[in-house]
Amino acid sequence: MSRVPLELNSTKCEVGVLVSIFNDVVGPVMRGPSSSHCAAALRIGRMARDLMNGQIDHVLVQFDNGGALPTTHQSQGSDMGLFGGLLGWEADDDRLPDSGEWLKRAGVKLDFEYGDYGDSHPNTYRLTLKNDSSHHHVIAISTGGGMFEIIEIDGATVSIGGDFDETLVWGDQGLANLDAQTVCDEIGADHVNVVAAGTVTLVHVQAQTPVTREKLDAVITVGCISHVNHAAAVLPVKSRRELQVPFQTCQAMLKFSERHCRDSGADSLSLYDLAVHYEAARSGLGEAELIEKMSGIVRILRNSVEQGLAGTSYEDRVLGFQSGGFQKAIEEGRLIDGGILNRMVLYIAALMEVKSSMGVIVAAPTAGACAAFPAVCLAIGESQKLSDGEIAKAMLAGGMIGVFIATHWSFAAEVGGCQAEGGSASAMSAAAMVTFMGGDAARACGAASMAMQNMLGLICDPVANRVEVPCLGKNVLAASNALSCANMAIAGFDAVIPLDETIAAAKAVAERMPREHRCTALGGLAITPTSISIQKRLEGCGSCGTQH
Repeated sequence: MSRVPLELNSTKCEVGVLVSIFNDVVGPVMRGPSSSHCAAALRIGRMARDLMNGQIDHVLVQFDNGGALPTTHQSQGSDMGLFGGLLGWEADDDRLPDSGEWLKRAGVKLDFEYGDYGDSHPNTYRLTLKNDSSHHHVIAISTGGGMFEIIEIDGATVSIGGDFDETLVWGDQGLANLDAQTVCDEIGADHVNVVAAGTVTLVHVQAQTPVTREKLDAVITVGCISHVNHAAAVLPVKSRRELQVPFQTCQAMLKFSERHCRDSGADSLSLYDLAVHYEAARSGLGEAELIEKMSGIVRILRNSVEQGLAGTSYEDRVLGFQSGGFQKAIEEGRLIDGGILNRMVLYIAALMEVKSSMGVIVAAPTAGACAAFPAVCLAIGESQKLSDGEIAKAMLAGGMIGVFIATHWSFAAEVGGCQAEGGSASAMSAAAMVTFMGGDAARACGAASMAMQNMLGLICDPVANRVEVPCLGKNVLAASNALSCANMAIAGFDAVIPLDETIAAAKAVAERMPREHRCTALGGLAITPTSISIQKRLEGCGSCGTQH
């Protein structure tokens, strides 16, 4: 998500911590049931490990009683992801389901505590890490779709989202006299922030590479440096100094399109064209590179669908292998003729089953809503016999809708219920389908707005505290709703409410949504007798978490 650094003495240079399609919307490539839990926790753990130079003897994990994590950290993959991050693994590492055992083998002692810490964000991680020579206290939040922000280290306010290589310079109060802009320029960094933290001072340096102690000693001539920590970037697209993007709202994008067409004499721009304008500015990649990067994701998704249709199993799971039965029913002509929609449902089921068996999926925009948008794009692309590159273009177009949502709201069900996950996936899917059919950006955005309008108020109530039921059905709902809205937009239906206003309305709804309906497993279907019975059965299976 967009982050605004909390600055006391900071460089004046503009640092753009802006949403990227490949950071925030389509990705990460991961294993696990939830990107807010698994992937974000893993990235937080990775950076915490770096702060300890990879040497960790003991970790205390604390969760606020008022948040979502006390009831979900075990069953929705937070522990699995955090442990993998503390071990230095990637989000798609095949050892992740057994990361707890690997952490024990590494000799790391682990404790959990729940308390009333007053944390305002429902996905707040408080980590205290120790070894024989040092310890650090880290506070971080998972912001949705695998994104995160470290907001405090050892009492110092920071804003770290994994998009820079971080160098943390600790010293006495004399460092407070540093001019951050001078340090930034002399080091060649992207951003420098000087923060007072009690009796010590933190000089927080963000750059494209770690800053060496030798360079720091040459530049910092006031005060005394006590120690230096480094943490490597964990996002696929880094930020950089004076980063700017051409637009951050749908309205601004459409005005940009009008100006561009007027100046160039073009008839109109597609949402794909505008996504390239945006992501090229954000990432520094050219159009061909963007297509190839997204084509790689298309190939991963196709492999995941094939894996799902071949059959998956996992002990800690509510649903069995169902996509194979649906495929057989299609082949035998036993289903109501749904045309392309039946193929979408088939692919959605396959992708959700891969996710629930700890296979590799792409959080697009989240793991809980990982199936609708990819299934739509693959099904439409295959029906039109399009190349991976052409499918990638539609995914970039849909990703642009996700940029507006991530910039101004959230993908996290803990923040906004399933309207944030399924609603976003549906909006992205509708825009992608209009783009597949040659529609312009205005029609694509209208389809996206209609799709999200129809999903407002959707709660997140995972049965048995697993991300399967009703998540599968809500992914199907997202796709079928998107298909209808895309066709309506192509036919000229009026969305009435612009996309920016629809996103704002969804955010306002989320702010009034009870905690019980925002991925806490404390309301809705999650507290039905059947759900509770299934949860007890799974928790008593004795070998939950073992890959088959």
